[in-house]
Amino acid sequence: MAINLTVNGQRHALDIEPDTPLLWVIRETLGLTGTKFGCGIAACGACTVHLNGRAVRSCTLPVSTADGGDVVTIEGLARDGTLSAAQQAWIDHQVPQCGYCQSGMIMAVSALLQQHPHPTDDEIGAAITNICRCGTFVRVRRAIHAIAEG
Repeated sequence: MAINLTVNGQRHALDIEPDTPLLWVIRETLGLTGTKFGCGIAACGACTVHLNGRAVRSCTLPVSTADGGDVVTIEGLARDGTLSAAQQAWIDHQVPQCGYCQSGMIMAVSALLQQHPHPTDDEIGAAITNICRCGTFVRVRRAIHAIAEG
């Protein structure tokens, strides 16, 4: 089946099974490996990308759901060599420990900040449900508040 996607500003016409998870299209077909496989059941958030401006878990999302859509991955957040606010805050606040979940976490935070530029702790808690096994949640929250104040 022909699936049309725009990923990080680049159009793709893909001949792929419609029930293929978007994650595997991003990683295996398009070669963008910043989006990670974590749990495979959309619980951990390591696979979070933006679909039409909304954070989605790509490991269980059929690519057919994204047909005609605009997908942004962690590789697409930086513009013209400049990191996004979330990416820069992650560096400034030394958020990552092992780093495996962080691309999904950054994508979730970026989507939150697009909807709520000055989120409360309750809004952060409701929106950022990604799991970090290293427990960097305090640094994540600190980085989010720094972006909102900056």
